[in-house]
Amino acid sequence: MLLTLDHLTVQLPGAARPLLDEVSLRVAPGEVVGLVGESGSGKSTTAKAALGLLPGGATASGSVRAGDADVLALTGEDLRRHRARTVAMVHQDPRAALNPVRRIGDFLRERGADRARAVELLAAVGLSDPERRLRQRPHELSGGMLQRVVIAGALAVEPRLLLADEATSALDVTTQAEILALLRTLRAEQGAGMLFITHDLHLAAAYCDRVYVMYAGRVVEERTAEALFADPAHPYTRGLLSCSPTLGDTSHTLLPIPGRPPSLSDVFTGCPFAARCPDAEPECDTWRPTAAELPDGGTAACRRIPTAVTTAAASAERSTP
Repeated sequence: MLLTLDHLTVQLPGAARPLLDEVSLRVAPGEVVGLVGESGSGKSTTAKAALGLLPGGATASGSVRAGDADVLALTGEDLRRHRARTVAMVHQDPRAALNPVRRIGDFLRERGADRARAVELLAAVGLSDPERRLRQRPHELSGGMLQRVVIAGALAVEPRLLLADEATSALDVTTQAEILALLRTLRAEQGAGMLFITHDLHLAAAYCDRVYVMYAGRVVEERTAEALFADPAHPYTRGLLSCSPTLGDTSHTLLPIPGRPPSLSDVFTGCPFAARCPDAEPECDTWRPTAAELPDGGTAACRRIPTAVTTAAASAERSTP
C-alpha cells in the first residue's frame, strides 16, 4: 500500500474538537482515490499528513505510513528525502508553492529536471513557448499558468504518490482534461497512486476509483466511485449530490444542505451532522459515529445504516430458495 492512515487524530491547541478525528484511509499503487467534502472538513490536512506537514503546535496520534515508512516518526534528512522523492503535492494555491523572486526554470531544476526535461514538462502541461517560460518569474504568469507549473514540478520528481489538492480548479475545462489525462498516464507508466482532493463531485465520480467523503474532520463514507454516486449511503453524501449542478440538466432542482459547516469551536456530543441532517433522530445527538460495513464492501458512519444493512441482509436471506 502506498499510503495508509490508521485512526489518525490531529488536535490543535485551544480547539474544541480535533482537526482530524480517527481518520483511516488507504491508497494503493495505480489507484486514484478521491477526497471530497465542504471547505474545512479536513481534506487538505489529511493530504499534508502524508508529507508530515501538520500545523504548528499540533499533536497527532494514530499512524501515517507511506510504503514502509512511518511518516510521523521521520525527521531530518529522512523526512526531506521522503518529501523530495516519495510523495509530491500540488497545492490549491500555486503562488504559495513558488518563490516569487526565482525563475520558473529554477523551480523545476530544484526538483531534478534539467533544461530539456523542464521544457518537456512545461509543454506537457499545456504551456505555450516553454523555453521562454523557464526565464520568467511567477508574477509574469496567470494563476492558471502557475498551476500548470506546479503540476510540472510535481511530475518532475516522478513520485510514487501524488497528492493533488484542487490541482485543476484554476484551469479551463479543456486544459483540465489534458492535465487529468497526463496524470493518468503517470499512474499507468510508474504505478503511481494519487489522492485527488476536489469539490467537483461529478469529476470525482468520473476520475477516481474510490472516494472518501469527509465531514468535521471525520470520514463519513468510503465507497467505490460507481457505488457512491449511484447509491449514496450517508445523508451528508446525498446532500452534497443534491446541491451539485449537472451540466445540461435544467430540470434538476438544487437542494442546498441547511445550516453551515462546523468550525473547530463547535463541540458535538453525538453525530456532527445531526443538526443539518434531514433524517436525524433524537438518538443521533448522543450517538458516537462508527463506520458500518455496507453490502458492497464500503463503509458509512450513520446510526441508521446498521439497521438498513441488517434489514436488507435478512430480506435477501428470506428470498433465497
